[in-house]
Amino acid sequence: MIILGIETSCDDTSIAILKIENRKLKILSNVVSSQVKLHAQYGGVYPFLAKREHQKNLPLVFNKALKKAGFKISNSQSPNYKNKIDLIAVTFGPGLEPCLWQGINFAKELAEKLNLKIVPVNHLEAHIFANWLSSLGKNFNFQSSIFKKNILPAICLIVSGGHTQLVLMKDIGKYKILGETRDDAAGECLDKTARILGLGYPGGPIIAKKAKEVKNKKLKIEIVLPRPMIHHQNYDFSFSGLKTAVLYNFKSHSLKERKSKEYILAMAKEIQQAIIDVLIAKTLRATKEYKVKSIILGGGVSANEELRKQFQLKIKNLKPKINFLAPKKEFCTDNAAMTALTSYFHQKEAKTPKKVEVNANLRL
Repeated sequence: MIILGIETSCDDTSIAILKIENRKLKILSNVVSSQVKLHAQYGGVYPFLAKREHQKNLPLVFNKALKKAGFKISNSQSPNYKNKIDLIAVTFGPGLEPCLWQGINFAKELAEKLNLKIVPVNHLEAHIFANWLSSLGKNFNFQSSIFKKNILPAICLIVSGGHTQLVLMKDIGKYKILGETRDDAAGECLDKTARILGLGYPGGPIIAKKAKEVKNKKLKIEIVLPRPMIHHQNYDFSFSGLKTAVLYNFKSHSLKERKSKEYILAMAKEIQQAIIDVLIAKTLRATKEYKVKSIILGGGVSANEELRKQFQLKIKNLKPKINFLAPKKEFCTDNAAMTALTSYFHQKEAKTPKKVEVNANLRL
């Protein structure tokens, strides 16, 4: 089976082509066109600007994905990929509505041309399944008793610019949201605090880089920030208070002090650690309460090296042993390969093009 996936939920235009045969996975292509440089000048994503870029980029990314997958691009009525693609998958939510529509409209046009059905994919679920994109050439039968016995149930931490959720995964398609952000998501908080410090956009990678510089340094400045809701007896998150604490601390220092390298490094380290502490504390408490076998990370923030490292240290000596799964970094951010893979397990939900609609506020 060959699946073509389309992803336009935010500011990444992506098309991927996957081949799944005898339960073995091969990524024929996974092309991502990022709009980061475009939106960096505004300090965040502008939906209608992103929509325009998707509209411009989709045909280009599509042709590049076909070429990488080994299909010939033809202007004729019957290009050689016409009878080789078996299924089209597209992200239909959650995300920015103008952006989602670009991907869906492109999928509809292609599906009608190729006489295929479309599998609408939940973007959050796709972030979970991104963990298995590294199973190239390996047997990854999710329906097998081995998978269920060794991996499930699991606590999934989906953490990105738009989402921070703790989800109990009982089976494929069987999820229970235990908690989510009440305001800013973790990635959004990183973006906003980086903007306060004048570090640019996106904030996550920049703050991680600055925090890493502190590793073997002794700083004269010590900054202590709050860990919002870390002791609350629920699994919800709130990072707007952390952003406000950063702003107040920043304003309490002189212009010279807050522009100093030492202040920036100390603040970056503490921002990152405050977020990590909250994420790990809530996740570990959920693993104990629900007696799960695995912790599964997903989303752009899951690429953070320090977050992964500290998770692994915390669970190292837990009994019973907890599996820890995190996607390869290239699959943490939005990509169509994870969309295509997720659709493989929802083939029965395939729809005719006319029935596919956007659900910008979709939940698991």
